[in-house]
Amino acid sequence: MNVTIAPDQTATPVRAERLPWAALSVMALLGFVLISTETMPAGLLPQMAASMDTSEGTVGQFVSAYALGTVVATIPAITLTRGMRRKRLLLIGIAGFLVVNTVTALATDVALSLAARFVAGAFSGMLWGMLAGYALRITAPGHRGRALAIVSAGAPIGIALGTPIGSWVGTNLDWRWSFGGLSILTLILIALAVAFIPGASGQAATSRLPLRRVFGIPGIAAILAVVFVWMLAHSTTYIYIAPYLRTASAGPTVELALVVFGMASVIGIAVTGAIIDRHRRLLLFTSIALFAAAGVVLFLGHQSIVAVLVAITLWGITFGGAPAQMQAAMSDLSGENADVANAFLPVSFNLAIFAAGVLGAALVDNFDGLMLPMVMSGLAILLLGIAYRGRHSAFPAR
Repeated sequence: MNVTIAPDQTATPVRAERLPWAALSVMALLGFVLISTETMPAGLLPQMAASMDTSEGTVGQFVSAYALGTVVATIPAITLTRGMRRKRLLLIGIAGFLVVNTVTALATDVALSLAARFVAGAFSGMLWGMLAGYALRITAPGHRGRALAIVSAGAPIGIALGTPIGSWVGTNLDWRWSFGGLSILTLILIALAVAFIPGASGQAATSRLPLRRVFGIPGIAAILAVVFVWMLAHSTTYIYIAPYLRTASAGPTVELALVVFGMASVIGIAVTGAIIDRHRRLLLFTSIALFAAAGVVLFLGHQSIVAVLVAITLWGITFGGAPAQMQAAMSDLSGENADVANAFLPVSFNLAIFAAGVLGAALVDNFDGLMLPMVMSGLAILLLGIAYRGRHSAFPAR
């Protein structure tokens, strides 16, 4: 049932002369919290398993349950709430996320914890689905690519800092403090959102396309295919970076590799933000080509720590800007239906993560870690072909 909501009369007018830095920074902080919460169990498997008297494999399902919640709930949640005022919906989503994340921090029952993770993933999917459209509503047209780059920065920073810090806290104090710390940060986030993010109206009823028609917009399917293949190529190697580094005779430690990748991703976000509004198609094809090159260097240069670190840096820079590029392309094509269209992105993203876990496990179990960058490069070549074929509908020249 569609419910028409009156436009938000408190919405702050878009100002063309500058970016709404404070609001966009708070949205980036939200992305940091979401990605840190999603990946936190991966760094705490032994501690959580021992505390809950279960296996590490079962605790590993905490990540799967979160991803499944995102896949199942994102599109219905965004579709049913696209008429709501954006700030109200944002605060409801953050508050719900806070509650279920706190349950994870306190629960002693595995089944309850898995259920909480599923619901947390559902709230996360809704928040990810609406962030891009909300950022565009409060940003002048000439700065929208940069706005999406700023909002996207929270994810790589969460990977680079959030998960390692949470792992350190869980190892030296207790794993529950890792999730509890995220809950405290979420409380601060709510206060910042209330103070700095302006209101914005939801989508008018007259402009709402049915879900199937949004999906059928020329170019949407091509963007989702690019997202899936790019994320699959990235995650297959990223999730199993430890087996690759064990095979690489002179590789860095896992901790160093992850920090280098995360910092490089932030650089990628900055580069993307600087040029995305002027050279979007060139940026996309250059990013994919250099991403493929990074995989080749990981394979051929595995005996040199310098080559491995250079490849990881190149990998991070080229992949870091990918979310902003895909959100910008999706938002351009879908117009007023950007919230619904962008809701497809986390679904494709998390399906690729699931597939990467299966594919990477098969490669590591049957070959060795050097197969990972080979597959990464092969998928990147396929990705380049998909993007080229969809260049007119999905990635038009600007």
